[in-house]
Amino acid sequence: MNIFYRSLLSFSLLLSMTTAGYAKEYVPQVQVNIDAGASVMLAGQTQTTFIKVGLTGFELPEKHNRAPVNIALVLDRSGSMAGEKLARAKDAAIKSLDYLNANDIVSVIVYDDLVDVIVPATKLTDKSRIAGEIERIRDQGSTALFAGVSKGASEIRKFLTKERVNRVILLSDGQANVGPSSPAELGQLGMSLAKEGMSVTTIGLGLGYNEDLMVQLAGYSDGNHVFVENAIELADIFRQEFNSATSVVAQDIEIIIHCAEGIKPLRVLGREAEIDNGQVHTRFSQLNSEQEKYVLIEVEVPKGSVNETKKLVDVDVTYNNILDKQKHQFSDTLNVSFSDSDVTVAGALNRDVLVPAVRQVANEKSKRAVQLRDEGKIDEAKEIFEYNAGVFRENARLYGAPELAEEAEAYDEDAEAIQSEDWNKSRKGLVEKNYSIENQQSIK
Repeated sequence: MNIFYRSLLSFSLLLSMTTAGYAKEYVPQVQVNIDAGASVMLAGQTQTTFIKVGLTGFELPEKHNRAPVNIALVLDRSGSMAGEKLARAKDAAIKSLDYLNANDIVSVIVYDDLVDVIVPATKLTDKSRIAGEIERIRDQGSTALFAGVSKGASEIRKFLTKERVNRVILLSDGQANVGPSSPAELGQLGMSLAKEGMSVTTIGLGLGYNEDLMVQLAGYSDGNHVFVENAIELADIFRQEFNSATSVVAQDIEIIIHCAEGIKPLRVLGREAEIDNGQVHTRFSQLNSEQEKYVLIEVEVPKGSVNETKKLVDVDVTYNNILDKQKHQFSDTLNVSFSDSDVTVAGALNRDVLVPAVRQVANEKSKRAVQLRDEGKIDEAKEIFEYNAGVFRENARLYGAPELAEEAEAYDEDAEAIQSEDWNKSRKGLVEKNYSIENQQSIK
């Protein structure tokens, strides 16, 4: 289907909508782009290419048209939070109330050995009362993190609907030491909450928390993860997180990529995904206004003849639009042609696909470097980061991408960080960076 016809059809469908508040009016839609690493490939040989399915959120017409949010703030009040950390956390939580309105739902849960709901899920009609409850939080006990998140989810369920952005925001500075406490167990919790329509943002404060656990919990729920070394940063992190929650334009996004006959999917980069019988299935819980999220797949393409056009994939995307509260669908086909001209093939390279592919491939190597460093193999880990830096510089030249040259310098810094005597701190920063790249994180 050509672009003009698809656009005309999409516009006609939108004009026919008769949903409340948007009858016969144009409703902004998520932009979907499907591209290959090159639109022309070299004839006569089996080869691989990357396919990128990118989604960009539309600009909200007006802020008051945003989706209402249903947020559970789950705050660590264990003994390690005593002093400035707890004071800053309470201040950040109170200030975050200003980003919400009377249509939003908020609950506040605190945990140590036990879990207390100090503000049951309620519409935000009395900010001063809720602020007062937060201000009265005092430190005590150990860290029942699993139970805290579970209780936060219970409060979310009281007002759980697809029309709301349902999010648990967890703050912790310590190791989970009461109840389930392994990364796998917290990952399973995140996965189960995602199936219910909730995401979990994890904020690790200081140097005492378990970053692997926090990343598993956030990752399996398609949430954000942030490392905050100093409590003074909390107010800004909370601001960014609440801005993220209040700028969601699409939810329950499903992407199905059907590989054409002979096209073999090899791996998926940038997302967790299922590959089954030539079909790739993945999802995003949410997409923010003007944010791009994407999935990259590497496929093997069989030999093609000169001037032949071959279908690579059919792609189906469905999502819920927060403006009209309707499910929308987008479908398209991606083809590739073949040439025996190296010049023609080189001219068909698509940097919008290849640059993020470079990032995601390097990120996989970086995660391996962290594992090697954990095993005490410092030289091998450093070698990976140095290799990544070299690849970025070479690809910056090949694709005319100066941003990759800048990112190469960051990998040089990572090579130094891997040798740091304060590996605990460096590791937390590297894990956050890896997570942010892999999940195309919207904050920090």
